[in-house]
Amino acid sequence: MHIDADRGEKYLTAREAARMLEVKTPTLYAYVSRGMVRSYRRGLSRRRLYLRREIESLRELRPTRVTPSPSRIPFAEEWIGEK
Repeated sequence: MHIDADRGEKYLTAREAARMLEVKTPTLYAYVSRGMVRSYRRGLSRRRLYLRREIESLRELRPTRVTPSPSRIPFAEEWIGEK
């Protein structure tokens, strides 16, 4: 994490931001290209940084992953009639 001393803002690297969003870095880059989050450059470096508060806001907007529960298999006595 990087802190801008002038503004007190906390920045994340692409790896840190992707980890926080639970996505791969190409997905993070897609979010940037779609305008869902902004990236920032510091100085002449090509490395991009991401505002932590923006990443946290995006994380709150994303739907949570729900794992579907397997269908319940009925007991034999529920589907076999007694004779």
